[in-house]
Amino acid sequence: MTVETASPPHGTVLVVDDAPETLRWLCDLLEAERYSVLVARSGEEALERLEYAVPDAVLLDAVMPGLSGFETCRRIKANPAWSHVPVIFMTGLSETDSIVRGFDSGGVDYVVKPVRAEEVLARLATHARNARVARMARDAVDVGGIGVLLLDARGRIAWRSPQAEAWLRDRFGSDDPRPPAGWIAQVLALAPGEETAADGADGHRLVAKSLGRAGLDETMLLLQRREEKAGARLDDAALTPRETEVLSWLAKGKTNRDIAEILGMSPRTVNKHLEHVFEKLGVETRAAAAALASRALR
Repeated sequence: MTVETASPPHGTVLVVDDAPETLRWLCDLLEAERYSVLVARSGEEALERLEYAVPDAVLLDAVMPGLSGFETCRRIKANPAWSHVPVIFMTGLSETDSIVRGFDSGGVDYVVKPVRAEEVLARLATHARNARVARMARDAVDVGGIGVLLLDARGRIAWRSPQAEAWLRDRFGSDDPRPPAGWIAQVLALAPGEETAADGADGHRLVAKSLGRAGLDETMLLLQRREEKAGARLDDAALTPRETEVLSWLAKGKTNRDIAEILGMSPRTVNKHLEHVFEKLGVETRAAAAALASRALR
């Protein structure tokens, strides 16, 4: 006697549409193709579903009452836990502006209503498969503790590994790990293989190396945290004797007014020297410059 076993599902799909007949038709179609199906009748309900289960793909109606499909997609992509999920728009809007708006909000593809079964299944299978492969690669990166950052063409974070998130938070702020616009522009301008560094006050540099394009017009960056060699850094900066004096007193905790009195100059002149010191050392704050000088003097 042969026992038949059910084939494993192709994956899980979240279908979002305010039309009950469309939901019913898509559920029947996808379940017949061995997909597990989650349903939502609004953008708000879709976001609630995602809090409990992350699917392999989302089929999303573009025009719905309340939260539109475009805004729903933007919110999905803004959440690091969901940003990797491919969103395919279903829309009766075939104008170029609407299509561009869908891609701009983070969608990877679209199908025009009335939806054709063969087309939606083909597009869904391709994007869900690619997403699963990407997720496995990202899981491997997570386990390995590697700092990897993906930026889209507009400089928005498409994905970051947990290690990258921790380093970005340490360097750019504890409450908001998003890097400043200036740093984003700098790393996007890097050619593959080139790198740039951002200094921290803790004696480490956050180094970003461009790995080039990673599909969907995204740039992949490898992040590394390197210990600063303070002495060599000061030598390379080629500070003038006066700038060195100002920096040494800064490292001892003196204010601009204190330094001015000690060296017999005005506080404004001290400030001008410090501006030159910051520029030569490649730092942005007094704390970073003082920490660098303190380590060099140990």
